[in-house]
Amino acid sequence: MTEGVLAGLRVIELGQVLSGPFAGAIFADLGAEVIKVEKPDGGDDARQMGPAFRHGDALNFHEFNRGKQSVTLDLKSAEGVEALHGLLADADIMLHNLRPGVDESLGIGAEAVTARHPRLIYCAMGAFGHIGPEKLRPGYEPLLQAFGGLSSITGEPGGPPVRMGASVVDQGTGLWTVLGALAMLEKRHRTGRGGVVNTSLLETALLWAGQKISGYVNTGKVGERHASGHPNMVPYQSFEAADGPILVCCGNDRLFRRFAAELGRPEWVDDPLYATNRARLVNQGTLLPMIAALMAATPRAEWLDRLQRIGVPCAPVNSIPEVLEEPQVQALGMVQPVPGEDFSLVAMPLSFDGQRPRMQGPAPRLGAHNARVAKAAE
Repeated sequence: MTEGVLAGLRVIELGQVLSGPFAGAIFADLGAEVIKVEKPDGGDDARQMGPAFRHGDALNFHEFNRGKQSVTLDLKSAEGVEALHGLLADADIMLHNLRPGVDESLGIGAEAVTARHPRLIYCAMGAFGHIGPEKLRPGYEPLLQAFGGLSSITGEPGGPPVRMGASVVDQGTGLWTVLGALAMLEKRHRTGRGGVVNTSLLETALLWAGQKISGYVNTGKVGERHASGHPNMVPYQSFEAADGPILVCCGNDRLFRRFAAELGRPEWVDDPLYATNRARLVNQGTLLPMIAALMAATPRAEWLDRLQRIGVPCAPVNSIPEVLEEPQVQALGMVQPVPGEDFSLVAMPLSFDGQRPRMQGPAPRLGAHNARVAKAAE
């Protein structure tokens, strides 16, 4: 185990399933001591969300809880709440994604906890936000993708709304929580006092949909779905080569000129229908089918070689197995073995002084570190 950049930081996580545990996993990978507080009966629900992978727990639980300690507390009891306060006494950060209102009902809401622990940074992760008429409404990833507009802008033109394949709302909320906590930690260095960080799934969804929202607010136009394409640049999408899809991104007219020449259609550059990006946007209905027909005649590997040689940005549309075969992906070392286990997980996407943070350990067994509670009470 190597010392991480956040070594010496202590985080208490009351996390369930994804957004809260993901924030805790970031802190753990960066070297913080993360103590995960779970309910005695079964612990984090994510332990059971999927087939048993290792030690009776689902793979997703291992993904988002590596490197943590686990203690069990019955927070519905006065003794359990008091034991939590014992853990918080020397903690730097507390984070939770409890069902909205549960923290207050248990007596561990932001006001009560920060009054008792003024140096603590208290991070509350909600579903719909900490203010407003829906503040007590619970929510999950697909629900907030739908409510926040993300599903409406994802998918094929004219097709049904589509959930994005990754949990961008849950994991994004975890990221904003960590960012907010570290910003508040910097403030504490100056003031000596902690504070409250509020994040939510809805706010994260609104930010990810921000370009479409800003477009509507300022122009009155509702953005269209573009599948793999782009609302403001053409051609900027995937095409089917003879043996698989390839994404081509002509981000300016200079790149389009090179692309047109490589396609054997240099005359497009002088055609007023296609010479400029604004013209191509208007006339993409005729241009894109012609490009598609030309691309379909040649294998993908040949297109990749030819387009990269002339500097036109492009990439294969990879399946997950193909992603893992890419030499560049292998060189980045993003997939790492879990210490003490016989499997690997995806690591954090950042490096410090050229070194990627290593996972600090495996996901904990339920209650494996309950001795920490007794120690905190001494």
